[in-house]
Amino acid sequence: MPDLFIELLTEEIPARMQAAAAEALARIVAEKLGAAGLAFADIESLVTPRRLVLSVTGLPAAQPEVSEERRGPRVGAPQAAIDGFLKSAGIATLEECEARDTGRGVFHFAVIRRPGRKTAAVLPELLLAALHELPWPKSMRFPAAQLRWVRPLTSILALFDGAVLPLALDSVPVGDTTRGHRFLSSGPIRVRDFADYRDKLRAAHVVLDAAERARIIAAGLERAAAALGIALKPDPGLLDEVAGLVEWPVVLTGRIDPDFMALPPEVLTTSMRTHQKYFACLDRDGRLAPHFLVVANMAADDGGDGIVAGNERVLRARLSDARFFWDQDRKVPLAARVPKLAERVFHARLGSMLDKAGRTMRLVETIAPQIPGADPRDALRAAELAKADLSAGMVGEFPELQGVMGRYYALNDGEPKAVAEAIAEHYSPLGPNDRCPTAPVSVVVALADKIDTLVGFFAIGETPTGSKDPFALRRAALGVIRLVLENGLRLKLRAAFAAAFAFVGGRGEDPTDAILAFFADRLKVHLREKGVRHDLVAAVFAVGGEDDLVRLLARVDALAIFLDSEDGANLLTAYRRAANIVRIEERKDGARHDGAPEPRLFAAAEERALGEQLDGVRALASSALAAEQYQPAMSVLATLRRPVDEFFSKVTVNCEDRALRANRLRLLARIRDTLNAVADFSLIEG
Repeated sequence: MPDLFIELLTEEIPARMQAAAAEALARIVAEKLGAAGLAFADIESLVTPRRLVLSVTGLPAAQPEVSEERRGPRVGAPQAAIDGFLKSAGIATLEECEARDTGRGVFHFAVIRRPGRKTAAVLPELLLAALHELPWPKSMRFPAAQLRWVRPLTSILALFDGAVLPLALDSVPVGDTTRGHRFLSSGPIRVRDFADYRDKLRAAHVVLDAAERARIIAAGLERAAAALGIALKPDPGLLDEVAGLVEWPVVLTGRIDPDFMALPPEVLTTSMRTHQKYFACLDRDGRLAPHFLVVANMAADDGGDGIVAGNERVLRARLSDARFFWDQDRKVPLAARVPKLAERVFHARLGSMLDKAGRTMRLVETIAPQIPGADPRDALRAAELAKADLSAGMVGEFPELQGVMGRYYALNDGEPKAVAEAIAEHYSPLGPNDRCPTAPVSVVVALADKIDTLVGFFAIGETPTGSKDPFALRRAALGVIRLVLENGLRLKLRAAFAAAFAFVGGRGEDPTDAILAFFADRLKVHLREKGVRHDLVAAVFAVGGEDDLVRLLARVDALAIFLDSEDGANLLTAYRRAANIVRIEERKDGARHDGAPEPRLFAAAEERALGEQLDGVRALASSALAAEQYQPAMSVLATLRRPVDEFFSKVTVNCEDRALRANRLRLLARIRDTLNAVADFSLIEG
C-alpha cells in the first residue's frame, strides 16, 4: 500500500514549540484522513529545529466507494415529481430505481453509488487545510506564501507512493529534495521515500528524532563529566530544550573562571542555564564545579576549541555583570529596599507590592499562632522583607532568582537564619513537583503570601476561566493545599480567607465560599494524582462547613475504607434506594417529607427496629465526628445495614394508609439525612 511523506523545511522553530507542533500535525492529518475515509496503518511525526516531518504508511490508492440510498415519491406519483427526483439523484430512468413497500405505501428508491477519488487527488487539499489549521503560539506571514507560520518556510518535500505530491503553496518550492545540516552539508538532497530520507539526512549530519538527540546529548554529557572526575547536575528541562536547538549534537567542555566561583551557586547556574543553555557540574562534595558543558550544533575541525573559547568569553562577560550586581546589591540593606516596593504595582486594583507586603504581614499575625513552632516575630520580619529583593540589580537581571537573592542579602545583613530561609522559600511550592517548605516560619509566610493573592484576585473578580489563569491562582491554591497537607497543619481556611478579605479592604463581594469551592476542585485534582477518588472528596466537601484540610482528608480516607467493605457498598445501595423513593414521592405529592418519623405510627417490627437504630446511630455518629473519630463513625453507620435490608424486604412504603405512608417516607428521609451528616452519599459514584 502507498505511503505519504512530507517535510516542511523552515527557519529555526523555537524549541518550546516543536513537540506540540509535531503532535498537532499528526493529529490534524489523522483526523482529516479519517474524515476522508482514508484508513492508514501508522502515522509518525518528527521535528528538528529546521524541519517538521510527517510519515503516514499503509494508505489506500483511492477512497472507498460511497453508496447513498434515497427515497423518492410514491409509485404512481405525478410525472413531474418523478422527473424531479430522477434529476436530483442523477439517474436517467425510473428503471434504475426499485419499488419498495415501507408499510406506509410503495415508494421509489434510488441507490446512488459514487466511486472514491484517488488518494493522490485528495491529499493536496487535505494537507493544505491541515497546514492552515496547525496552531502556533506565535506565527507570522512571510513573502513566499499567504500561510501564517512560526518561521518562514524554505521548501516542502512531499511524496506519495514515490511521486511528488503537488501542493499549491504560492511560491514555496515543493518537490522531492531537501537540505541537510546548515553548516555540515551543502547542496540539495534528492530522496525516494521516508527510509531513504532518514538515511540521507543522517549522512548529512541531521538526527531526525528529538528523543534520539536527547539520548545522544545525555550520553555525551555523562562522558564529558566523567572524564573530568565530576558529576553532571541533572536538568531534564534543559536537556529537552537543547535537544530542540541542535540537529547534530556535539558535547564540549568549558571552564568557569575561578574568580567567579565566589558568587552564589544559584547565580552561576541561572546565568549559564537561562542565557547560555549550559549544563552545570558538581564536584565530589556536591558543590558547583568550575566547569560547564555546552552542546554545539557543529563538529568543528579543531575539536571544538574555538567554540569553547567563544563560549567562555561570553560567560565571563555574563558573570562579570552578575558579580557587579552582587557587589552593589550588598551595599544596600534589604530593609532599606522595602519602601521602594511602593513603586512596583502588584495590580491596579490591589495596590503596590508594598501594599501586598503590608497585607501579608497582617495575615502572618493571624496565621502564625496556628502553625506549631513558628516564631511570630521572625515570621513578621520575613513577610516584611520577602519582596524587598525585587529592586535588587541581580533580580532585575535574573528574575528567576527573586527570593533566592533575598536570602543571601538577608544573611549578609545579619537577619536570623529562619527569616532568610523564609524569604527564599515563600514562593514555594511553585508546582506539583517543587519542594514544599517545612520550616515553620517559611510555611507561615508562604501561606500568607498565597492566601492574600487568592483572596485579593477573587475579591475583584479576576478568577480563572477555562484554561486561562493569568495570575496563577490554581498554582497558588495547590501551594496552599500542599503546605497544609504535607505539614499536617490544622489551619482554619475560612477564618484565614475572611481575615485576608478584610485586609484587602473588603472590596467586592466576600469570596470565601467561592474560594473554598475552588479549593475543592484543586484538592480533587491533587488527590486524584495520588489515587484518591474525586467523588469522595466532593461528598465530604458537600457536607459544608469543613475548611480543615487535614480533617477533611482523614474523613475521606475513612469513607473510602468504609465503601470498600461489604456493609458500606450495600448501605450505599440502600441509601440510593431510599433517596430515590423519597424524591419521587415528594415530586408526586408536591410536599417535603422531612422531620422525625412518629414512633406511634410504626406498624411493623422492621420499621420500629430501623427507627430506633437510626436514633442511636445519629447520636453516636455525631459524637464520633465531633471527636474526629472517623473510622468509629463509619463503623456506627455499618450497623444500619441489617435493619435497612430488613425494612426494604418486609415493609411496603407506598401503602394505602396515607398517614402510615407519610411516616415511612419520613423514615426513609431519615436514612438519607443520617448518612448525609457524614458525607453527601448522593455524590458518590459506583
